[in-house]
Amino acid sequence: MPKNYPRADRVEKLAREVLGEAIQELKDPRIGFVTVTGVKMSRDLRQARVFVSALGSDEDREVTIGAIQHATPHLRAILGREVRLRRLPELEIIEDQTAQNSERIEQLLRGLGVSKPPEVAPGDSPPGQGDVKGD
Repeated sequence: MPKNYPRADRVEKLAREVLGEAIQELKDPRIGFVTVTGVKMSRDLRQARVFVSALGSDEDREVTIGAIQHATPHLRAILGREVRLRRLPELEIIEDQTAQNSERIEQLLRGLGVSKPPEVAPGDSPPGQGDVKGD
């Protein structure tokens, strides 16, 4: 079982917030709508994987991710000013493709004729998962 690293968890959360704001403030016209979906720090806090999600076509997303990767030294400097660390982590910008993968799976399921599961109203239990009465 993996061991918890509370400091790394705190730094990840703070880095996600700082980098999310910093990316929004970049004045590069190649950067479209971007969300920082997560940051994963190494245990020694020397490397950070920054997961970003960008909207648009495949080409638009590729251009946006490239522009953000080009701005990595600037983003790293901002992170250094906002987060107190002995060493600044190296940033690796990675496109989070969760949304695209989810959409692709939905398209494949629709192609197979599989419909979405029924929607569950707030407060209702999904079918087959009602309250179990004790003895």
